[in-house]
Amino acid sequence: MDAAIRVVGKKGLAGLSHRSVAAEADVPLGSTTYHFATLDELTVAALRQANEGFAKVLAASGLLEDTDGDLAGDLARALGEWLGGDRTGVELEYELYLAALRRPVLRPVAAAWTEETAERLARRTDPVTARALLALMDGICLQVLLTGAAYDERYAREVLARVIP
Repeated sequence: MDAAIRVVGKKGLAGLSHRSVAAEADVPLGSTTYHFATLDELTVAALRQANEGFAKVLAASGLLEDTDGDLAGDLARALGEWLGGDRTGVELEYELYLAALRRPVLRPVAAAWTEETAERLARRTDPVTARALLALMDGICLQVLLTGAAYDERYAREVLARVIP
């Protein structure tokens, strides 16, 4: 899986194949096809692994357990930490996530990530607000990634706070 993630990071999703992953991992082609019979299975597994990036940042921040803290500020800091880390990993996570638009086999994985993250956020707020915060954070991240602009934590905190009742 690490090799598959590296391939997508270097070549994009279009460059992902059993052959490219086997070459990246320096293993025989049969090793990848043994574990992942189809390219769809390989892509689904890559998406599952890539989706762990932001979830790990959220878990490490402790913001989901701290019910007394400033949720907007906490989320803005977590986004800054995630976007300030390995940018290739963030780009990869979004590339695989957005690939579900064209590849229906990926939709259940993308939907599960969205549901799980919204459920985690709902520990600090109501379910509707949690989904709105998640959508807003996705929008902020995509704008930063697509424009190359620097992440503005103050702006993120302000707009996130506007969504929280």
